[in-house]
Amino acid sequence: MSEYNILSHINSPEDLRKLPKEQLNDLCEEIRHKLIEVVSVNGGHLAPNLGVVELTVSLHRSFRAPYDSIVWDVGHQAYTHKMLTGRFNQIDTIRTKGGLSGFPKRNESKYDDFNTGHSSTSISAAFGISEAKRIKGDKSHTVAVIGDGAFTGGMAFEALNHAGRYAKKLIVVLNDNKMSISKNVGAFAKHLTRVRVNPWYLRFSNKLERVFLKIPFLGKLLVKLIEKSKGKIKAFAYRNTIFDNFGFTYFGPVDGHNIDEMNKTFEAAKKVSGPVLVHVVTKKGKGYEYAEKDPKTFHGINKFNIQTGESPQGKESFSSVFGEYMCNVASKDRRICALTAAMTPGVGLDRFCKEYRDRFYDVGIAEQHAVTFAAGLSAKGMVPVFAVYSTFLQRAYDQLLHDIAMQKLHTVIAIDRAGIVGDDGETHQGVFDVSMLNSMPNTTIYSPCYFDGLRKCLNEAVYHTESLVSVRYPRGSELYRPDDYTEANVDFDFYGDLDSDILVVTYGRLFSNCCEARNILNKRGKRVCILKLNRIKPIPKEAIETSLNYKKIYFFEEGMLNGSIAYSFLSLISKLGYAGEVKIRAIDDKFVTHQSVEQALEELGLDSQSIADSIV
Repeated sequence: MSEYNILSHINSPEDLRKLPKEQLNDLCEEIRHKLIEVVSVNGGHLAPNLGVVELTVSLHRSFRAPYDSIVWDVGHQAYTHKMLTGRFNQIDTIRTKGGLSGFPKRNESKYDDFNTGHSSTSISAAFGISEAKRIKGDKSHTVAVIGDGAFTGGMAFEALNHAGRYAKKLIVVLNDNKMSISKNVGAFAKHLTRVRVNPWYLRFSNKLERVFLKIPFLGKLLVKLIEKSKGKIKAFAYRNTIFDNFGFTYFGPVDGHNIDEMNKTFEAAKKVSGPVLVHVVTKKGKGYEYAEKDPKTFHGINKFNIQTGESPQGKESFSSVFGEYMCNVASKDRRICALTAAMTPGVGLDRFCKEYRDRFYDVGIAEQHAVTFAAGLSAKGMVPVFAVYSTFLQRAYDQLLHDIAMQKLHTVIAIDRAGIVGDDGETHQGVFDVSMLNSMPNTTIYSPCYFDGLRKCLNEAVYHTESLVSVRYPRGSELYRPDDYTEANVDFDFYGDLDSDILVVTYGRLFSNCCEARNILNKRGKRVCILKLNRIKPIPKEAIETSLNYKKIYFFEEGMLNGSIAYSFLSLISKLGYAGEVKIRAIDDKFVTHQSVEQALEELGLDSQSIADSIV
């Protein structure tokens, strides 16, 4: 669709509210076309955004943003929200350097009330916003939009527990599409299923009220009696919803693709003085055949062909190599257990899930629980391997420290998407796990560069290391590997001109960039040796001792400078009396914004050319 006759004239929610009802379906069709068009080029979260088109339109017609506040949980489904709030002309730049973020950003628009990126935070944030308004005498509403997947995170229930008692002018919209990335699991998902298939309560009570109101004199009295008995009727119908028990007035289930029905429900919700939960049922991927059939693949996808739904097939990835390794060891060792937090396909555990179901655990979006659950498995002799994206492991710092490291329980953390991840931006960069884990006693960290190194490091972690051990690896496939390089040792390797005066120290995929930089330097007549660390905590003693022979040491690290391996390395060589020159290049106290991986590394001075230039 080359022309967007309605959407192109929506410059604010005020324009949307002026639009005749008859044009809303056409508007939604235009929005879906634009979503598919943009994501097919830029990549991004397609299925979640397609599923909330009508919901977003309804929210902006019922509530007066930015006077009323809307907080999007995770925020990956806010593309339509951005188009309806004055950013349609910029939507083609989404997830590109200098363009719109793929998530809500307060510094991007007055309509983005809270930065999000990780799940289960919206109710807490929205309750805080509503309380700030109450204190200031602001009578506006605050809305939290949260998916059923994000509701499996414990923080959502902590917020419900608090808000259910005190909140005013707070409306929680539960977007129920039966999925997060993987299919939802656990008791909460079953509860929602029961609520979805028992919508007769609302129909029954509404019809009963209409009948009683027709009775002269006694009609209103009978309706009041119904109101007082609603708790018992609900308990009979649903065994009561969990939301009622938390103190929320429950509305639903509502058809999340029927704008009129949602608007009526939101208007009713606005009249309730206390906290309200509106249960909206949507279809993930709605309006695009391929996304409806395969919402997992189209949850977050790279560029694809709109006509066929096909995305270019990637090479073998670190995630798939990890999944293959797990299946191999599980076939020989019944102690091996695999855990994930709603990320089964993302971390490469699809096959393990099918073949070793009795030892596979998808705990939902609950990283804290996953880590302590793994500790419990370990306490009784199992070997748990928790596969998690680096950015989400941050959420379980205390559990790693208190429940695993402190007890010296052998637990393996497979850290996927370590380092720069690119387009998703600052909330998803995997650059904090090293400095976080580096501060913990009884902890070992491996960070290989190639597939064979990953297999070796996983084997060390599973069978030859005690206490807390993590193996971190990047998104995607292997990068450049010199023809004359052979990975001889598990813990570290020296490569290049061993008799040079210059030593380059690095780990993970930056070894590839350092090797390319060495090629550039060789053409300039400069010779260097590279120390490739696979085990970065504790740093191997032999590697430290050999490093003392070099006059200049350059350390390149795809992580935060504070708490870095570079600082640990510098401390160790200083204690041994090293008197040469040391230079460190790492991420110095800032967040890395959305852009491609290549652009980010260049910006940070960690690409091949920049490494070579800094050594020259």
